[in-house]
Amino acid sequence: MAKVKMLLPKMGESIFECTVLSWLVKIGDVVNVDDMILEVATDKIDTEVSSTVSGKIIEFLVEVNGIAKIGEPICLIETSGLESVENIEIVDDLAAISGQLNFANTFISSPKVLTEDLSSNLSRFYSPLILSIAKQENISKTELDAIEGSGLEGRLTKQDILNYLEIPVSDRLQKPKVAPVLVSIDNKDVIIPMDRMRKMIAERMVESVRIAPHVTSFVETDMTNIVLWREKNKMAFKQKYNENITFTPILIEAIAKAILDFPMINIQVSGENIIKKGSINVGMAVGLPSGNLIVPVIKNVNMLNLSQLAAKVNELTLKAREGKLKPDDLNDGTYTISNIGTFGNIAGTPIIMQPQVAIAAFGAIQKKPAVIETPTGDVIAIRHKMIISHSYDHRVVDGLLGGSFIKKVSDYLEAFDLNRQF
Repeated sequence: MAKVKMLLPKMGESIFECTVLSWLVKIGDVVNVDDMILEVATDKIDTEVSSTVSGKIIEFLVEVNGIAKIGEPICLIETSGLESVENIEIVDDLAAISGQLNFANTFISSPKVLTEDLSSNLSRFYSPLILSIAKQENISKTELDAIEGSGLEGRLTKQDILNYLEIPVSDRLQKPKVAPVLVSIDNKDVIIPMDRMRKMIAERMVESVRIAPHVTSFVETDMTNIVLWREKNKMAFKQKYNENITFTPILIEAIAKAILDFPMINIQVSGENIIKKGSINVGMAVGLPSGNLIVPVIKNVNMLNLSQLAAKVNELTLKAREGKLKPDDLNDGTYTISNIGTFGNIAGTPIIMQPQVAIAAFGAIQKKPAVIETPTGDVIAIRHKMIISHSYDHRVVDGLLGGSFIKKVSDYLEAFDLNRQF
């Protein structure tokens, strides 16, 4: 028999931690591989986590309402079979685990780094990762307490402490805390606490703007052929494939074609390295009944035909609105689109989904007078026009690439064959 620590698996794009909602098993229970043992909440979905090993539950390493980190231990399991098991760490004995669980206490009492009386701020939670970084950088307990946290309930995140370390040492303790903005409230006002998802979305948006200098380009596209084709074929399409054909799969198809022409828009930044992604996985923003947004991902879109794209768009949209998305539905996006035209907006400045480097927003399709060139001269005609907004990370995407890419998307849409078969 061996004792192993089960690690929290990857939960979705840009998700680094989640909140434990409940344990679905008890200490001493015997579980099998793929048995659901834990329910967690992220900023995107609430989901269940299955066991990656068969055995007996020995200890929970994260309590209910505690924060679990991706790739860090969540429970201790006694098992006899370890062949081809992922997301575990083997430990020699229970003492080794106990030592790790008490790491925070060991660190806090270390006279080399922290010498203050800790009783004044025992209520603030620090993850083992935060404590490890603080120990390595010789940050005192008083200094650690003074760092403003952007995580849930003011908790200190990895990014918070890394941002702090960028401040010159001579300026750290003198850096004033930014006071919260005071808002005047009278008896006509209604205070609405942010829900958990909204708090996490806010954190992600602030983080993206801080990381990436955003530039937005705009292009106006003639969607007339697409509008006419869809109107002519939507009933036949529904009868043939039992799927509704919306504009979204057509837009995603054009994005995929343009990425093949400009593959350096399909990249991610890791430190001082640029990672050119081998797959084209397009995320699409979906509005939820709560008013929040979620971004499920369609994988390998360049390998799907229009009917397959329509099926995936409809499937993921329905799953999102019914709260049935799984972590894999949110993973590995390389580019994102947002169809802001569905609520009447004509243009916008969308914020990039980290660690991607670009995002497109498609505005409302409107009838407009336009100049049309003909062999016998220019004429004015009514055309269906749409504005595409393209935000990109100016660290690695210059205006030439960002503008050329979205113009190519527009070109593909305008060249849509009015007689296209499906």
